[in-house]
Amino acid sequence: MPERTLRPSPISPTVDFSADGVQHGFLRLPYSRDDSAWGSVMIPVTVVKNGEGPTALLTGGNHGDEYEGPIALFDLARTLKAENVTGRVIIVPAMNYPAFLSGTRTSQIDKGNMNRSFPGSPDGTVTQKIADYFQRTLLPLADIVLDFHSGGKTLDFLPFCAAHILPDKVQEAKAFDLVRAFGAPWSMKMLEIDAVGMYDTAAEDMGKIFITTELGGGGTATAKSAAIARKGVANVLKAADILKGTVETGQTTWLDMPDGNCFSFAEDGGLIEPLFDLGDELKNGDIVARIYPVGRTGAQPLEVKAKMGGILTARHFPGLVKSGDCVSVLATVVA
Repeated sequence: MPERTLRPSPISPTVDFSADGVQHGFLRLPYSRDDSAWGSVMIPVTVVKNGEGPTALLTGGNHGDEYEGPIALFDLARTLKAENVTGRVIIVPAMNYPAFLSGTRTSQIDKGNMNRSFPGSPDGTVTQKIADYFQRTLLPLADIVLDFHSGGKTLDFLPFCAAHILPDKVQEAKAFDLVRAFGAPWSMKMLEIDAVGMYDTAAEDMGKIFITTELGGGGTATAKSAAIARKGVANVLKAADILKGTVETGQTTWLDMPDGNCFSFAEDGGLIEPLFDLGDELKNGDIVARIYPVGRTGAQPLEVKAKMGGILTARHFPGLVKSGDCVSVLATVVA
C-alpha cells in the first residue's frame, strides 16, 4: 500500500530558522472560531543563531499547567545573545499554547494532550497540527531536545532531570551525559507507563538526544524549582558546546525506575491521606496512603501499598483522588 502523502503544515513561522542573530516571533496556526473568523493561534518562538554548530530545541508548556519550563525559557529568550552562541537555539516556552493560556494540562480548544498526539496531523485538531509541525519541521532541525515538565495540578515530584533507557546505547549515553550536566538535585533513568504518541518517543525515534524533567508540581512553580530550571538549561547548552561558559553542576542523586511496580494506583475514589512525603524511603508492602470513602462516616479506608522498596519520587497532589489515579511513584537509588 503506498504511503500517504501529507499536505504541508498549516503553521507558518514569522522567524527564519536559518538566519543568524536573535529573532522573536510566532508559529502562526490559522484557527477559525466564533470570536475570530480568520483568527490564529500565535505560539511564541525565539531563534538565536550564530554560525555553524549544533541545534538545541528547548520546549516548555507541553502540558499547560506546568510552569518551570515556561519561566526558564521566557527568561532565556529575552536574555540569550547571539555572540554567546555557537550554532542555534530554538526556544518554544509554551508548546501547547492554548493549554498554557488556560492553565490546564490539555488544550481547551480540543482537549488534546500534546504529549500523546505525535506524530500529529496537518489535517487534524489544533493540538495535532502543532504536534505535526514539531514532528516534520522542528525536530528534524534539532540535535538535542530538552522538554521541561513538572507534575501539573495532579502530581508532585522530586525535582529531577531524566532520560530513557534506549536500544541505541550510544544515543542513551549521550542523553544521560546531558542529564548529568543539567545538574538537578535528582537524576532519573525514567520509565514511561504509556510512551505511545509522546514527544519523547518522536524525538528518540529520529535519533535525537532527548532529555526531560519533572521539577515539582501542584500546578505552580517555586523559587527553588524555577532556579533549577534556569540553571539546568544553561548547563545543557554549555555541555553541548552551544553556549559559552562552564557547566555549573552540583551534587545529584541518581534514581532508577526498574519496572511497573514503581507505580501505585487508586482502586477507588475518596479523600487521600499520604503517609510518606517526597524523598522518604519505603519498604515493599508499606502503606503509601489511605483513601477514605467520603459518602458516609464509619467506613474503613482503602490502603494503597508499595509494591517495591524505594524513594517516594512522586505523589498524587490534590486532597481528593479518583479511581485509576496515580497515587505514588517509587524509584531506587543507583549505587
